[in-house]
Amino acid sequence: MTIHNAINSIDELMHNTYTQENKVTWLSRVDTMVKKLVIDTHDGGEDVSFSGYNEDTDLETMLLIPEPFDEAYLRWMEAQIHYHNGEYDKYNNAVVMFNTAFGAYKSEYTRNHMPLQSEKRFLF
Repeated sequence: MTIHNAINSIDELMHNTYTQENKVTWLSRVDTMVKKLVIDTHDGGEDVSFSGYNEDTDLETMLLIPEPFDEAYLRWMEAQIHYHNGEYDKYNNAVVMFNTAFGAYKSEYTRNHMPLQSEKRFLF
């Protein structure tokens, strides 16, 4: 899914008044979490470069979470819209759905990429 696809999808699913810049920032936060919490904790993480998205980022840039787990992006933006609208029950539901999609992606990534081994230390 590209940045453009994600923004268009959420705009089709939900009426909202948030700017493209807001949505790019939200997507950047998700992919920052993906990079730090998932990719960088596994072998090969150093091969994936990510420095965030901003208003200058090409909207055809591919997001880090692949299909079929890319639903996480829509649920994250949905949650942000509800949060900023003060609709906290809807926000909570969207966050649960995001966490489910993100967890499924993280589990699949871990099945296919060897986690980095922490260095063993003796404290004596």
